[in-house]
Order: sequence, then C-alpha cells, then structure tokens
Amino acid sequence: MKLTLIIMAGLLTLTLFGCDDNNDVNINRPSDNTPPPVPQGVYSVTRDHAVLLYWLPIDDVQGDFSTYVVYRSDTDPDTGYVEIGTTTSTTYLDQNVINGLTYYYAVSSVDRSGNLSALSYETVFDTPRPQGTNRTVTAMNTLPDFSGWAFAVVANVNYQNPNADFYLDYVDDLAKGRVFYLNAANDMTDLQDMGYTTDFDEISFAPDGGWSKIGWCEAIVGHTYVFWTADNNFAKIRVTAINSENILFDWAYQVATGNPELKPKVPHPADYLRHPGTAPAAMR
Repeated sequence: MKLTLIIMAGLLTLTLFGCDDNNDVNINRPSDNTPPPVPQGVYSVTRDHAVLLYWLPIDDVQGDFSTYVVYRSDTDPDTGYVEIGTTTSTTYLDQNVINGLTYYYAVSSVDRSGNLSALSYETVFDTPRPQGTNRTVTAMNTLPDFSGWAFAVVANVNYQNPNADFYLDYVDDLAKGRVFYLNAANDMTDLQDMGYTTDFDEISFAPDGGWSKIGWCEAIVGHTYVFWTADNNFAKIRVTAINSENILFDWAYQVATGNPELKPKVPHPADYLRHPGTAPAAMR
C-alpha cells in the first residue's frame, strides 16, 4: 500500500543518513533527517500508447531539492507501486504502457541528503487509448462507401456497414445553405454534441446522460462529439474543417470496453489541496 511504501522510505532514510562513523568531519554538522514536501497537484493526460504526468513544483524552503521520483502501479491505487523514473522537471512521460489498460501513478520528492517524501496524495489513474488526426468522411449523398466511420478498425466504411459507428449526410437549406449532419449508424449507438471546444483534449470523460434522442447532430467546425458505440465503447471526434462534400476531424477511441475515460481533466486546485490521512478521491 502507499502507506507501507511511505514508512519504508522513512526507515531507509534513517538507515542511510542517521549514522556516520566519521566524527571528525561531521561532529559539528547537524544531520538532515527531514523529508522534503510531498508533490501536489498530480494529474495525467491520456495519450496514444503513453501517459503524460504533471504536478506542481514543491515549496523548496530548505533549498536542497534534488529530484522527483515517479511511481506506477499496474494493479490498483493502493498497492504495487514501483519506481519507473526520476526527473528534475514537473512532468514525466510514461511510454511503457499498453492501450486499454489502466495505470495508477504517484510522485515523491528527494532532497540532497537522500530524504524521501511521502507519495503524492491524489489518486491518479489513466487508460491510454488510440487517437488520430485529419481523417475525412464524405457525405452519403455523394459517396456512400466513404460516408461511414468505424472507430474499432479506424477506417471509412459504407454508412450501412454493420461496423459503422456514425455517418455523414447533408441537407441543402435555402436559408442556411448546405448543412451537414452526423448520424448514429444504428439504433444501439448514441451520440452527443459537447459544443465548441478550444482543443481536442477539453472533453475528458463521456457524459452520463444527454445523448441525442433523435440520433443525429449538426456537424459544426470546432465542436466535439462523443459517441457511445453499440459495442459499449466510448469515442470522440472534433470537427476541424467542413467543405462542400465532407468533413475533416480528429478522433479518439477508448478500447477498454465500458470505460468512459477519454482524457482526464486538469484538476481544480480544491481537488488536490488535501492533507495526509484524508481519503483519496478519483480525479474526474
């Protein structure tokens, strides 16, 4: 458990630095057994075959900061943490991960005397998933074989193909001109317009509700759309351009069935200003 690792770190510090036989050199030098501050504000950003970690710099009041140590557990948020790297930065990229598997992370700090802080208090988890950019679907009115999109195979398909998750069509409106629509490809697929987003990572988790009751949404540049597929997977696209026949979009697909995680949000400060002993809360 995290607590066990914290206690072991403290004992190791006392063993390594609590004794010194060289009394002539160190007789007037006070020993430093005080661990540095615990890193706070740890959060993750999901990548394709990677997880990017961020945290706040510690308040180095003693001026003896040395490095940060990053830990990962492949089992759960309380046990199995092993060191995966060190850094003097407040970011760390873990590329030794598999898409669709969930990983748990913690960070500690070390000072120049070798004192190790407790692990960060946040429960930080991440499930990397595939993503891509600059893909196109063409309206079924024009090219039906390329109007559908299948997340699982990352390919254009016919809008009637059983693998299709959504497809594109348009209506020529006298007042608005040509209007494009994203359509759920079957009755078991849901979609939702999440509105305008400044970037692709702004939408982090699939929503709990609010899915379209009519099975379609207008395609608008800059809007992000979330899908709940017939196979119980979650995905999202962000429309980046629209021309006379098709749309251009970026996409992400969570291969872990039933997992709504698309990209964890950056936590609000209130989420990480905790004290030791408080129950960790999952970041949402």
